[in-house]
Amino acid sequence: MMNIREEYIKYFENKGHRQIPSSPIVPENDPTVLFNTAGMQPLIPYLMGQKHPYGKRLCDYQKCVRLTDLEEIGDKTHHTFFEMLGNWSLGDYFKEESISYSFEFLTKVLNIPVEKLAVTVFKGDDKIPKDEVSAKTWMDLGIKREKIAYLGKEDNFWSAGDASPCGPDTEIFYFRSDEEVPSKFDPSDDRWVEIWNNVFMEYYIDEKGKVSELSQKNVDTGMGLERIVSVIENVDDNYQSSIWKDVIDLICEISSKPYEGNEKAMRIIADHIRTATFISADPAKIKPSNTDRGYILRRLIRRSIRYAKELGIDINSDYDKKVSSIIIDKYEKYYPELKDRDYIFNILKEEKQKFSKTLEKGLREFEKILKHSNDITGDIAFKLYDTYGFPIELTIEEAKRRNLKVDEKGFHERFKNHQEKSRTASKGMFKGGLLGHSEIETKYHTATHLLNAALKQVIGNESCQLGSNINTERLRFDFPCDHKLTDEEKIKVENLVNRWIEEDIPVIKKQMSKKEALLSGAECRFIEKYPDIVTVYYIGDFSKELCGGPHVKSTGKLGHFKIKKEQSSSSGVRRIKAILE
Repeated sequence: MMNIREEYIKYFENKGHRQIPSSPIVPENDPTVLFNTAGMQPLIPYLMGQKHPYGKRLCDYQKCVRLTDLEEIGDKTHHTFFEMLGNWSLGDYFKEESISYSFEFLTKVLNIPVEKLAVTVFKGDDKIPKDEVSAKTWMDLGIKREKIAYLGKEDNFWSAGDASPCGPDTEIFYFRSDEEVPSKFDPSDDRWVEIWNNVFMEYYIDEKGKVSELSQKNVDTGMGLERIVSVIENVDDNYQSSIWKDVIDLICEISSKPYEGNEKAMRIIADHIRTATFISADPAKIKPSNTDRGYILRRLIRRSIRYAKELGIDINSDYDKKVSSIIIDKYEKYYPELKDRDYIFNILKEEKQKFSKTLEKGLREFEKILKHSNDITGDIAFKLYDTYGFPIELTIEEAKRRNLKVDEKGFHERFKNHQEKSRTASKGMFKGGLLGHSEIETKYHTATHLLNAALKQVIGNESCQLGSNINTERLRFDFPCDHKLTDEEKIKVENLVNRWIEEDIPVIKKQMSKKEALLSGAECRFIEKYPDIVTVYYIGDFSKELCGGPHVKSTGKLGHFKIKKEQSSSSGVRRIKAILE
């Protein structure tokens, strides 16, 4: 069976591209998201003009996690974790070559018939012209005019946000059906599925909406591995493709139930355990908690447990370890961080044990409620869910056993309001975006290096960065520590950082081989993601780190450093939130 991941890399290497390592799931120096959501995300500085050590032509397969469709998981096509195949031109080739490469890979390497392909291109508006170059290139390659649809900005235009690079894109569709291929392409026909997207960053829109051409025009493409594999293998259910088949078969064996009739539960178990396995394995050492990434990990594990119970699986068994093991077997060749199996298994086991206790508490609370109420209102159902982790399905099940009614509509209204508040909070917390390297954020990047160095001096060399998040208002820094910092320790850290700031020490940037950097003693998080040539930032004789983020020229530009909060992030991990005044 063809390994599309490897064929993709081989093809683009033959076209002069260099393969770059897959970045971790948890992004470094990017405050805009909890997880890497696309292959282009780790390349943002280079798409903005910074030179990449590997040159102008790049390709990779990237681990991604998206949570916007969490409630959709359980259907045939959605996944929380997926792999994105991507190739980039950083100011090198543009539309004609990019489209030609995509077409050749699909038709010559994957042997997809031309008649089963269709494309969309940008139809233009009052500021940016119709993308005739892309349309002509497709027709020159053999795509008939009737198979090209011109769509507007909502479908075929990409922008990084206000005052940012932007440009048209062209999306490639495959006719996933055994029926006769229509002579004319209708993008609203669900039998056509998008398989590849080529974005052409050629314009810049300023704050007033004025459009100008970029001096460096980039190409950013993305193709989901799970989807293209299902297309090539001619299955309309991603979970029946070779990527998932052995995982689903194992769940069938464990539950003693067939896939047919139990699809939703099995898909959710497979998807959520795969995602939880990858998040747990990430070098950021995320653990289940009630905040941020830890909350997502907790929710995924608990949701998989709930559906395991639905299938009649003994959740006290090691079913989750078995599913995680088969996933590790499939992926560790490509993602070596998965090799720490025991750590991953312990995360799953401990959270399962905690959830079992939570369910017991929820049942006790359920019984208390029944003493004062004959029916379960939406407010009560939501409280059971939000406070006690009691899923609505279990509330309905318990109520049904007692011939009680549950106000499901009321629950879902409360749940929807909760989601909206969470999204609003997330937007505030992770604001920044592609252009999130403002002057203040640049200062916070450098302050993070100083904080890291100060913690080493105050609590010991074992301290290191396990995670960071920066926005325009503060920095957040996670580090290993077995105790709550004392007031004296916090004052020492603050004083050290502020002393270095007052000394106005130059921040020196050097490029060298990764081997040289490691031999020099430079600290590096996520060493596997860095290319052969790396950037090391030196601050005095106390800080030496590999880093891709922006930094000030000298420490004196930072202002006054102040720790606002020091708290637990997860077991054995502390978190500092600090500001520059």
